[in-house]
Formats: sequence, C-alpha cells, structure tokens
Amino acid sequence: MGSSFAALRIRNYAILWAGSLGTFTAFFMSTIVQAIVAFELTGRNGAVGVVLLGQGLSMAFLGPFGGAVADRASKRLVSAIGAAVITGVFFATGFLLAIDRIEIVHLAIGSFVIGMMFAFMGPARQAWVVELVEEDLRPNAVALNQVALNAARIWAPAIGGLLVTISFIGAAGAYFLMSALYAATTLSLLLLPPSKPVPSAGRSVIEDMTAGVRYVNSQPRLRWMLVLFFAMILLGLSSTTVLPGLLENELGEDAERFGILQTVNAVGGLAASLAVAGIAGSPRALTVYSLGALLTGAALILTGLSPNLMVLFIPMFLTGLGTGAFQTLNSAVIVMESDPAYYGRVISLTSLAFAGFMLAGLPVGLAADAFGERSTLIVMGVLTMAVVMVLWPVIGRAKPTVIVHDREAEAAVAGGD
Repeated sequence: MGSSFAALRIRNYAILWAGSLGTFTAFFMSTIVQAIVAFELTGRNGAVGVVLLGQGLSMAFLGPFGGAVADRASKRLVSAIGAAVITGVFFATGFLLAIDRIEIVHLAIGSFVIGMMFAFMGPARQAWVVELVEEDLRPNAVALNQVALNAARIWAPAIGGLLVTISFIGAAGAYFLMSALYAATTLSLLLLPPSKPVPSAGRSVIEDMTAGVRYVNSQPRLRWMLVLFFAMILLGLSSTTVLPGLLENELGEDAERFGILQTVNAVGGLAASLAVAGIAGSPRALTVYSLGALLTGAALILTGLSPNLMVLFIPMFLTGLGTGAFQTLNSAVIVMESDPAYYGRVISLTSLAFAGFMLAGLPVGLAADAFGERSTLIVMGVLTMAVVMVLWPVIGRAKPTVIVHDREAEAAVAGGD
C-alpha cells in the first residue's frame, strides 16, 4: 500500500488529485441522476442513450483538438474554464428540475456542453499530472487517478440515488450539489502553480493534431493498446445504458436501484485499483490488465443471466474488479509507452473512447428495447472476451514504443519525415 500511494506525497499532485476526486464524484452522481431522470421522463432505454449521445458527439469531434491544446496551452487555465462551465450547466439543470420545466432536450443540450468541456479539460488535467511528478512516479500518479475515479464510483451513485429518493431534495438538489463540487474544484486550481505551455514552433493546432495521430500510428504497441481500450470502453461501459431497464423490465425492481448496483460495481473497481496501483510500472502490468479485461466480459455474461437482484450483485462486483484493474493499468502503461511531448494528444485519443461509449449508448439502448436487456448484455460480454483474446497476444508481440525526447524529432513527426 505504501507504493500504491507514493505520488500523493507530492503537495501539488495531492491538490490536483483531490480536485479530481471531487469532479469524479460529481460526474458519477450525474450519470446516475441523469439516467434516472431520462428514464422516468419517457420510460424508454433509448432516452438514456439520447442524453449520452449529446456528450459523446461533442467529445468525439473536439477530443483530438483538446489534446493538441493541452500540449501547447496553460493546463491550469484550460482546466479552470472547463470546470467553471460545467458548474453552470449543473446549476441550470437543477434549476429547471426545481421549477418542473425539465425535458429530454435540456438534458441532451447540457450533456453536449459538458462533453465539450471534457474534451479540453480531461487531456489537460491528465497531462498536467506528468508535469507535477518526477518520471519514476508518473505511472503511479496516473494509476492513482483511477483510484480516485473508482473511489468516487462507490459513494457517488449512492449519494445520487439517495438524494433523488428524498422528496425535499430530489434530482434538483442532486444537481445543485454537483454544481458546488465543480465550483470547489475550480477554486482549488488557484493553489497550484501555472503549468508550462510547450512552444508550438509556428505549427497550427491542426498540424499538432495530425502529428499526434501520426505518432500513435508509428508505435505498434501503443496503437494496439488504444484499440483494445476503445473496444473495452465501447463494450464494457455502454452496458450501464441498459441496467435501469434490466431492473424494471426483467427483475421487477425500481430503476432507482441502479445507484446501488453502481456502488457495488465501484467497490470492486476500487479494490482492484488499490491492488494494482503499486505494480503500474512493472512488466506484470500488461498481463494483469488483460486478465481484467477478460473478467469484465465474463461478468457481463453473468449479469445478463442473473435471475434476481441479489444474484446480480455478484457479477456487478466482478465487473468492477475487471474494469478497475484494466483501466488503472491501461492508463499507466500508456503513459510509459508515450513520449512526454505527446501526452496530451495521446490522452485525448483515450478520451475519444469515452465519447464512443456515449455514442454507443443510443444503439445499445435501442437494441435492448428490441431484443431485451438480457440478450444485449450477454452478446456484449461474448464480444468483449473475443476481442481481448485476439488483441492480447498482438499487443504482447508488438514492438515497444520508441521514446523521443527532443523537439526536433517531434517536428520531424509533425512534418511526416
């Protein structure tokens, strides 16, 4: 455990990490509250997917642009602007709920704006981590971000689900709390030193974006790791779209119990993150994270086969274990495999995977409406395991990434030389 928390001994990183914990808490609260509000407004899985679609579209279109900006602009300024705008969106949504004027279109627009901010803020904050810690602690620092994420997933769904059920608080109060959390994160950035923008050497943002794609494409192992990450996020995370429907339509439970399921899932994710954070920089990371991906696929199949809520808790915990181990180590290994000059752009490509998850929410929701939640989950689990079995040996055999530490070499990549 000492090695798992090593990076938190650095003051500036600890402040940034605490802010991330607050934003993760607000984000996962919003995932639960938003899904419940959307489903109860319409009674359709597809409505949940429509709301996610707005965020996914904006992140998909602006993700690479946000990564290029993160590598050349002030990371503190980008992070502060993003957090401030999200603060306003959550407050406005809470106000509409409080006056009983909320509609699906409002949720979708708010989701779209939040996705825009995530496209810039996500790469900036993660690339900022690399500036705040020395090289030997970078894998651990990146892994600890995943620990914060999974810790927030434990209490955030419970808080969100609880607040929605309390009559004098409800979904409006939950959104106001999320707004306050993002406001606190914005203020915490004032305690950190300015980040260090990298000179662009006269290149445009578009040229930097192109250089980032060329760089990833030139590194086989990094390229295939990103492919596996995309597949895991698309197939694994998008399963949450159908869980409210699974509860109501298949198990005879209230959709509000979705928050409890997410909490059980997060407990498994946190346990896995804490267990593997200390080995983030070791050669074992690749094997452990591949096994975590396989476990995720198997757990999705078991989720679709669960006969009641009590049995469902078991595969939800196992899904958390699998995704926790995979995402924690994947983030750390990608940092080790990437040149520091390209961190923001590489991270932005991982952000595109989350955009894909939100875009996949609509077709997954529609598939669940057409074929049933159980069948949809089982197919997703089978596909997940198949993808992992194909890509695991490919990544193991791929040529390791060549780290380039000078700007002249980056300029050569940018020019296609």
